[in-house]
This record gives sequence, C-alpha cells and structure tokens, in this order.
Amino acid sequence: MPSTARGPNFSAVDVSAFSRQHILDVAEGGLAAARIPGFFGRATLERMTAALHRLPTVDYYPQRVAMTRFGPALNDYRTPQGVLQADRYWPDAEAAERTWREAGMEPDPVLESLDMLGRAWGEKVTTATIGGRPAFVGMMREINAGTLLHYDDIHLEYPDGLFDQEIVSELTYNAYLVVPEDGGGTRLWQHRWEAADDAHRQRYGYDPRVVDGCRNLTIRPGLGDALLFNPNHYHRVLPNGPGGPGGQRRITVTFFLGLTPAGDLVAWS
Repeated sequence: MPSTARGPNFSAVDVSAFSRQHILDVAEGGLAAARIPGFFGRATLERMTAALHRLPTVDYYPQRVAMTRFGPALNDYRTPQGVLQADRYWPDAEAAERTWREAGMEPDPVLESLDMLGRAWGEKVTTATIGGRPAFVGMMREINAGTLLHYDDIHLEYPDGLFDQEIVSELTYNAYLVVPEDGGGTRLWQHRWEAADDAHRQRYGYDPRVVDGCRNLTIRPGLGDALLFNPNHYHRVLPNGPGGPGGQRRITVTFFLGLTPAGDLVAWS
C-alpha cells in the first residue's frame, strides 16, 4: 500500500510507479505531490554522480538562495516585462546541452526520468519549444541552506506566453542524486498566489505570513527518490542539517512539466 503525508484534503502519496492519474492529480491539485522512493538505485546513483565533477557550475543569486547550479533556467532570462532575453538564453542553453553530453553521465538521469514519465503518461514527454527551438531540460541544483518561500507559475512569469505549446497545468519534477542525513525537505502549503499576497513580498520571496493558517506538509528527500509536485503552491526547501565538519549536500536534477490542451506533456527548465 502507498504511504502518505497529509493534511486534510492536501496530501502526498508514495507509490512504486507513477501512473497517468498521479500526474493528472498533481497537475490539477488533487494531490500536493507524488513520490517514488528509491527510483534510482544506489549503484546507478554512484555511476551518475561520478560524472558530477565534469559539469561546470555557477553560484546562483546568493541574495535569494545559496545554490550551486548547472544549466539555465528560463525564469532567469526574463525581463521585468515578462519577455525572454533570447540573445542571452539560447547561447547558454546550447552550451549547457553540449557540456552535458560531453560529461558522459551514464545512465543519464534526465533521459531516464523523461522515459519513466512518458511510460506513466502513456505518451512520450517532449521538449517545450520557443519559436520552434527546444528549451533546455535538466537543470542540476545543489541547495544546502534552503530557499525562501516562493511559488513557480509560468503563466505569471511570462504572462503573454512563451512556448509554442499552450500550458494549462504545471508540475515540478525532482530526482534526488545526493541527500543529507537530515533536513533538506520540501515543504508545500495549500495556497496559490493571489494579488493580496504581494503585500508580503520580500524581493525574491515571500514573508511566511503569506501562508499563515494554510494546510501544509513536508516531504523529506530520500536517496534516489523521484518527486512530482505542483509548484503553483507556495513552497520552500528547508535547510540541511548540520552534519559533520564538511556539512551535508542535497543535489537534484530538476525540470518542469506542462500539460497542454491536447493532453501532451512537455518539459523545460
């Protein structure tokens, strides 16, 4: 039987494999999250992480979150008017694709994840396109100190649209390649952005008062877990525990999924 973490009418379920219904339920808000514990086995993870040192990483917005990252995220190439800075994004996306291939990560956690999600959905997951060009998929992030409270919503980030495909619902996928001994959980609140929330905006995130009284749950990361959740809900990553002298690490492969009116799933980072 699957195990669950839940608040009233707001739950996360552990399953042996995702189904089409799990994906729909997360996309539509019937489930806060669904997780496959240990989707990647330990031997597979060891082969994957052996190539991590070959990926160049950058420190990302230390004023927002202490993060080390490989690969571009579309939200970081957005003008204040919600328009893609294409002259910056495409060279970075192409360079990241090339570097990822050259790193020789085998098996490839992005392809393995997309294949698994396609089997669950019943159709191949394709890459979202912008003017006919495929977006980058498969950002790798190391977050050890947690994040600010925030939400992700492609409709609010790019209100005039971005992709060639229309997106009606959005999901986040995380695969945990390295996890801390304690801490590092994902906490979700049953609340989506509304205009009044911006009174609690703190530049790159939100004051926790914005979710006062809202149902919430925390999903602790497990080694090799595959997690789907709805990023339109406010959420944050909790800090890792102190660990030993070298601290603890939390490394994920992350991308978004979008459901189209035609019933297709498309991916981007």
